[in-house]
This record gives sequence, structure tokens and C-alpha cells, in this order.
Amino acid sequence: MRTLITGGAGFIGSHLADALLAEGHQVLVLDDLSTGSIENLDHLIGQPGFRYRIDSVMNEPLLAELVDRADVVFHLAAAVGVQLIIDRPTHTIETNVGGTEVVLRQAAKKKKKVILASTSEVYGKSVDVPFREDADLVLGSTSRHRWAYACSKMLDEFLGLATFREKGVPVVVVRLFNTIGPRQTGRYGMVVPRFVDQALRGEPVTVYGDGLQSRSFTWVGDVVRALLLLANEPRAVGEVFNIGNGAEISISALAEKIIAMTGSHSRLIRVPYDEAYGPGFEDMPRRVPDLKKIRELVGYNPSVHLDEMLQVIIKDARSRLLATRADGAPRAAAAVA
Repeated sequence: MRTLITGGAGFIGSHLADALLAEGHQVLVLDDLSTGSIENLDHLIGQPGFRYRIDSVMNEPLLAELVDRADVVFHLAAAVGVQLIIDRPTHTIETNVGGTEVVLRQAAKKKKKVILASTSEVYGKSVDVPFREDADLVLGSTSRHRWAYACSKMLDEFLGLATFREKGVPVVVVRLFNTIGPRQTGRYGMVVPRFVDQALRGEPVTVYGDGLQSRSFTWVGDVVRALLLLANEPRAVGEVFNIGNGAEISISALAEKIIAMTGSHSRLIRVPYDEAYGPGFEDMPRRVPDLKKIRELVGYNPSVHLDEMLQVIIKDARSRLLATRADGAPRAAAAVA
């Protein structure tokens, strides 16, 4: 199978590329490196069946050529991360909606299958937990930039499902819940790599808000497995699926766990949302998926416990930190092939 991964130099995309190549598929990655990293692909460059292009999904002539070569498109390219959304809401909307529009338009020409990545953020302020795919989506006011990302991905979903119904393009929508693992950066607000980095450096571990907000974290390998199962299941076309892990933990408890597991002497400090993100920031109190739909269709069940996830992430982060200190500075990006 020939596959195209937009955003393939990102955290999830690079792990997906690993799995596809391991199964003998051809992989073509397209990424502009705005939030991804060429280092995530270093170990793949030169492998048989792997190619990459550094460019944007908004380059439609190029995208048309790449989609034409593919049997399946995994559309992961997006503006992500709470900090990025707060800082650049216009960029978030234009990147997410515009990029998906281009991908779907090109896929429609030859009815190429698209696995369209959405997010648990679309559930917004709903308190109907665990979240079901057919539940109402409850977003905040348009004056709260916090919801720009959720709204943009909701539009992506509407566009993907409309393209399926009107044009017969095989589209599968997946809502990803707080995916974690090696290669993830805390640069844009992702909480686990940020906590781990702070703890390993002996810095205060900063919890935003009161810390009572809870999340359920999913191992990147489980997410990749779910994506492959859905891509190979004809009955998944035209449907929306949660991909996540039902085990829930508060952010304060997560911070305390990471401090203990790293053996750090870091203090846990709480930073008000207004101080972290500006006045009027709103957050989701809980974010837990209902996994019945994907379980019944393809047999998906998350397989990795949070403690196991954190052990691997901490080990990887510690080795990277030691390498950075030994070298004096992180390695510069490799030349583009």
C-alpha cells in the first residue's frame, strides 16, 4: 500500500510512518516543519519505501501530485497545542480548515481514502462524560480564542463527512485524546513532556489552574494501531471514532506522579489560567472517551498503562537531556532531501 502522511514529521505522524514501513508499506511524508521536526524522521531517511518532502499542504500543485501517488492519505497536518492556539488563532483556523479543504479536494478527484485526524477538543465544555461520538458538541463564545482550534477541527469533520456523502470519497474521522510518547514536545503546551522536562531539570513543575481538571492519556502506539485498523476496515468509512484511553487522572496527580517517578526535588506550583494564557481562558474540566464504537468495530482496546507510558517517556527525555548537555546544544536540522 502506498501511503501519504501529512504532518508526518510530527510526533504521531513519525510513529505512524514507523509502523507502516514495518508492515511493508510505502510511506511518503509531507511536512513544513512548523511544529514537526526533521529529527523525528532521521532514523527513516534512506530506508527502502520511505520518502519525504518539506513543504506545506497548502501547496496544492505539489499536494495534488502526492495524493495521486497514494492509496491512502493520513491527514495529520494541523496547528496544535493550547499555547499556539492562544498566540496565533488566525493561523490555527487558516491552517486547519484550509489544509483539510485542499487535501479533500485533491482526494476527491480519484476517490482516495482519507483518514482525517480530529481531536477530543471538539467536545468543548460538554459535561456528558465519557464522550460519545454522537453526543452534542458544546463550545464557548467566539470571543474566547481558546475554542478556535476546536471549531476549526469541527469544520474539518463537517467538511470530511460532507465530501464522503456528496462525492463518495472514503473518509474516516478520528478524534484523538491526549496522545503521549517519545518525540512529543512540550513547546506548544503539551502537558506530559512539559512536566517531565521541568522535573528532570529540577525546575518548578507548573500546573495551570487548580489542577483538578482531569485527562485520559493514550500511548502513541495504541493510537497508531487504531489508525491502521480503521484504515483497513471498509465499514469505518463515513464514520467518526474516538481513539483514546478511558483511565482518568487529574493534572495535579499527574504532576506529582511525574515528580516521584523522575526522583526530582521539583516543587509543584499552580499558575492561574489568566496568568498562563491571558484573561478569560476557559478549559475542559474532564476529557474521557467512550470507546465502545471503535472497540465493537475493530476490537481496539488501549494496551499501555499510564505508569508504563511515563517510564518510557522519562527514559527517553533523560537520554535526550544528557545528550544535549554533552553536546552543548541540540543538533541543527538536517539538510532537506
